[in-house]
Amino acid sequence: MAELLQALSWLPLGAGLLFFAAGSLGLLRFPDAVSRLHALTKADTLGLGLVVCGLALRAEGLLEVVQMLLIWLLVLASGAVACQLLARQTEEDGDG
Repeated sequence: MAELLQALSWLPLGAGLLFFAAGSLGLLRFPDAVSRLHALTKADTLGLGLVVCGLALRAEGLLEVVQMLLIWLLVLASGAVACQLLARQTEEDGDG
């Protein structure tokens, strides 16, 4: 059973890596700051969620899974707030 969970964990880990790469590519390729922020925060948040899912399948105990979920929730909250603040600052700089 452990070998099956190890093998299944590669699917969300690989998908998370793809989302991280897509977010980084969006950061480099999109034309304006708001589009870049959107691509980066959405893709990285989903990527981290998938990585946490893959690592949860490999975890030895429930405490490790809960800790990873709490870290992911902290990143969700802080990423949204930071993106909102950066977008507001970018709008103010563009208008002035």
